[in-house]
Amino acid sequence: MANAPEKKCPVETTFDVIGGKWKGVILYHLMSGTKRFGELRRIYPQVTHHILTLQLRELEREGIIERKTYNQVPPKVEYSLTEFGKTLNPIILLMKEWGELYNERASRHPHSSDD
Repeated sequence: MANAPEKKCPVETTFDVIGGKWKGVILYHLMSGTKRFGELRRIYPQVTHHILTLQLRELEREGIIERKTYNQVPPKVEYSLTEFGKTLNPIILLMKEWGELYNERASRHPHSSDD
């Protein structure tokens, strides 16, 4: 008898889908509407073309974002959240709020590990 696969922790599943240095940032900026590839690059110029492409493809493969290509020269590609991707909005907003709290705390207590 084969062993049944272990059930994955739901938090692990979430991180598998939206983990990665830039995925949360991409999702946050797509919450405000459709963005072209170049717009996403300008928001965070430190992300390489290659990494941004990989992270966008992974989010597309998971059904979180959709990619629309226009048949024109130069090529025009737009990214937007799918309806399923929009279900992540509350999570992304909570991550933003937590990041703001953390940054405030860190600026008040730069080397403190407790508060």
